[in-house]
Amino acid sequence: QVQLVESGGGLVQAGGSLRLSCTASGPTFSSYTMGWFRQAPGKEREFVAAISGAGGRTHYVDFVKGRFTISRDNTKNTVYLQMNSLKPEDTALYFCAARSSVLITTTGNTYHSWGQGTQVTVSS
Repeated sequence: QVQLVESGGGLVQAGGSLRLSCTASGPTFSSYTMGWFRQAPGKEREFVAAISGAGGRTHYVDFVKGRFTISRDNTKNTVYLQMNSLKPEDTALYFCAARSSVLITTTGNTYHSWGQGTQVTVSS
């Protein structure tokens, strides 16, 4: 298990930007595929984006394509989610997650480690 800590959430107006960070413990960060998920009140958790261990492959859910960018810095054990053109419907608790596989998946139960989440609130 790897320990994950998210940061960077907050309150922003529609059209604004935020950058979320997720820092992992341990020396093997580059071996993990990392994902971002979110959960809005009363809704199920949903996949947002994922990135392979070396950062060469990414995958996004359709409704964030062109607005969100996932990246990572393995020297800092950190994965980022740059969120631009935010909409009120992006309001949610955002989680990062790790899985010990080179394969990118969009299903939450394939990730073995999770952070506590960081709240993103977008006002209209």
